[in-house]
Amino acid sequence: MKTRTLLITALCAFIVPAALDASNVGKRYPSEMRTMTDRVTGATLTVLTASSFSDAKPYQTHDTWTADGNWIIFRSTRDGAKNGQIFVVSEITGDIIQLTGDPATNTGSINLSRKEMKLYYSRGGPRRLPPGSVTTLEAPRPLQVIELNIGNLIADSMAGELKAPETYERIVVTLPDDVRDGGLALDADETRLYWGVNYAKPDLQARQRQAAAARDSKGARQIDKSNTDPKVDREANRKRFAEAGKGDCGIKMIDIATGKITDVIKVPFRLGHLQANPWTPGEIIYCHETTGDAVQRIWACNADGSNNRPIYVETDDEWITHETVAGPDELIFNIMGHLPYLREHPTGIAVINLRTKEMKLLGQVEEDMGNGQLGGFWHSNGSPDGKWAVGDTFKGSVYAINRATGKRTMLTTGHKMRPDHTHPIVSKDSKRVLIQSGMLTDGKALNLMVVALPEE
Repeated sequence: MKTRTLLITALCAFIVPAALDASNVGKRYPSEMRTMTDRVTGATLTVLTASSFSDAKPYQTHDTWTADGNWIIFRSTRDGAKNGQIFVVSEITGDIIQLTGDPATNTGSINLSRKEMKLYYSRGGPRRLPPGSVTTLEAPRPLQVIELNIGNLIADSMAGELKAPETYERIVVTLPDDVRDGGLALDADETRLYWGVNYAKPDLQARQRQAAAARDSKGARQIDKSNTDPKVDREANRKRFAEAGKGDCGIKMIDIATGKITDVIKVPFRLGHLQANPWTPGEIIYCHETTGDAVQRIWACNADGSNNRPIYVETDDEWITHETVAGPDELIFNIMGHLPYLREHPTGIAVINLRTKEMKLLGQVEEDMGNGQLGGFWHSNGSPDGKWAVGDTFKGSVYAINRATGKRTMLTTGHKMRPDHTHPIVSKDSKRVLIQSGMLTDGKALNLMVVALPEE
């Protein structure tokens, strides 16, 4: 009897955490929304999340607003999960709703439908261990792509009539386990997802992940420190980037209705920043990821694998990064100017026509970072109406550039670029900019903030 009791107790101990995780799906959290005034620009900042948890928006290559324009999606550790879960926050009321609760939720590649209140993400697969850990993990669950009906989930949560979590989801496909997951991107026609995959050997993948995860005592990324140190020799940087950019990768296509997987392309390097043109069906943008400079950064191809080509063929002395689709035929990116040798050539936010290859520089800022280090724009995004480019800087300022006049306006400043960067993105109506900021926590955690774009 005693043995049986112990067995039941052990089973309960195993089952309860999963049940607790599942019960948080649809949970509403109190509003944290408030406003504050930027002490330098005078702009009003709407603070959407103000806790000590880490609240991070998707990368600016992926949609952040739901199809109805009322909710902003983000990942957070506020439910106690070490790896975080997916949430939405209302721009209108400040309500926060938890969308996922499974410990195996992957929050790094969140894909919102632009047509319906749906979300696509992956769940399962190998769990990553902290660098230097000797702990072994249990056998991973199958990696699956999930379609989540967030329209029904949000409505039921607001009404206090939640159903079982599985009621809101559909398993699109169980993915093969012979490759490493490299993120998802939703095609403009929303009938297919693109899946980045990594065929490289585990030891190379582990070295690259460990280098990317390293941080200093203040939480700043070691990569950022290395990439911005003016004392580091140019050739030493290139050797480091060449090692970090090694890989054997590819892109696969997933039919959302049937789950059928087909190959698109394979590339002999580390592939990153996978994104789909939100306006043009069948167009994929990706990059050669080196954690810094690449010989040729930006690439594009069609969904059938054809027309695989470099976008903006760069010179040896240009550092190209942080590309995002800005319109049916346009891509915005950064030509970095944060090191003395980079300023020997034009730098700043640039836009290129994907059809004609015509390129135009939109602007740059001067930042004295001290010790011979220069600043300038770091990440950029464009407004859907084509009027604005926005960018953040190494000092944590966010600017808007009127593309027609070239006028540059500082929107807000003082945002600690740690534990991550602000990654500005413009709203669907081209009126507001969303950022993630370490200002309120002195760089210890991120909060979500919105600031309005100027009239002109």
